[in-house]
Amino acid sequence: MEVDLSAKPVKPKKWYKVLYFQVIVAIVIGVLLGHFNPGLGQKMQPLADGFISLIKMIIAPVIFVTITVGIASMNDLKKVGRVTGKAFIYFITFSTLALIIGMIVSNLLRPGDGFNFDPASVVKNSDDATKLSSYATSAHDHSFTHFILDIIPKTLMSPLTGENILQVLFAAIMFGIGLSLTAEKSKPVIDFFQAITHPIFKIVELLMKLAPIGAFGAMAFTIGKTGIQSLNKLGELVLIFYGTSAFFVIVVLGLVARYNGFSIFKLIRYIKEEIFLVFGTSSSEPALPGVIKKLEKAGCSSQVVGLVIPTGYSFNLDGTNIYMTLAALFIAQACNVELTLSQQITLLVVAMLSSKGAAGVSGAGFITLAATLVVFPKVPIEGMTLIFGVDKFMSECRALTNFIGNAVATIVVARWEKQLDENVLKEVLK
Repeated sequence: MEVDLSAKPVKPKKWYKVLYFQVIVAIVIGVLLGHFNPGLGQKMQPLADGFISLIKMIIAPVIFVTITVGIASMNDLKKVGRVTGKAFIYFITFSTLALIIGMIVSNLLRPGDGFNFDPASVVKNSDDATKLSSYATSAHDHSFTHFILDIIPKTLMSPLTGENILQVLFAAIMFGIGLSLTAEKSKPVIDFFQAITHPIFKIVELLMKLAPIGAFGAMAFTIGKTGIQSLNKLGELVLIFYGTSAFFVIVVLGLVARYNGFSIFKLIRYIKEEIFLVFGTSSSEPALPGVIKKLEKAGCSSQVVGLVIPTGYSFNLDGTNIYMTLAALFIAQACNVELTLSQQITLLVVAMLSSKGAAGVSGAGFITLAATLVVFPKVPIEGMTLIFGVDKFMSECRALTNFIGNAVATIVVARWEKQLDENVLKEVLK
């Protein structure tokens, strides 16, 4: 792929028509409404829920078609296995590193000290008890022991009507392998899937025009319900989490990017529209189709993008992993539960397994934490009530870190596979 420097430059959009500017304005208006009129702010929740539902409607087809076409177009299953293997080596390495960094920061700064929280007090509050029971049930249903059963769909096409991303991945990989093994006879089917990507991504483009409305509703509801003052008591934990995530992105991923010939800051600028969308909606789902197209335009082969982005969406959760160990040790410190180094290492291993078992759950951060504490009872799950109020503020950071981490992973794996046009990447990132 070469950059056509003689092509007529595309006329830039007027500043007020740019999506990320509209999303920023919507976020600010949502925060102001939620702060000054909490009641009305909470009534904006259907706008956020409606937008997320629209995006979820198209996510499964996007992932299914992208992976299927990626595998089918390779015509070499060894190559598919090599790309997937390298991607998982990357995922496991940096997911584990994220868990370790969260554990180190929590031990150094000890944000939970001084709370002296009594887990038994939660029983007296029926609302909290109900919430914890529901989270514990969800955590058990999506624990690592249920992983195999969760990943296998009832039929090949049933994942397209559900919300389990792992099942979509499984079905798409199987179908893609089938097409690859019968490439000559299946050419009409492969051509059909390649053609259907155009209307699917056009639908995504149309839905993205509603992103400011979704971001406005999400922020108005969050601030209206929890209030900015909810950050006062637990602000230290939130700031530590944001700081740790920023360190991971700028330093850890920054070094990875530099070693692989690109700048993390230029990459962040390139995908800024998707980043603001993730921040506004607290979910990486709305930005998934957009980042797939942008990484392809940046010189990554469609085959690598089609394999790495969807699988990373479920297995490369750097932000969630930082949150897991940081929040779990915060709860332990707040409940005056001292963990030895060996117990913390055990907690880290449990968190690693739990994060994979809950990978297909939408908004898996809180569920994954519950899954970890259910399996590791040394830290009382009742302590999760401490972070109910501020979890929404941390979910945005989780989603952002996960999202940026997957963008970096895709470029790195593409470079490893020599399926990255570095000239195009440099030109686009300028």
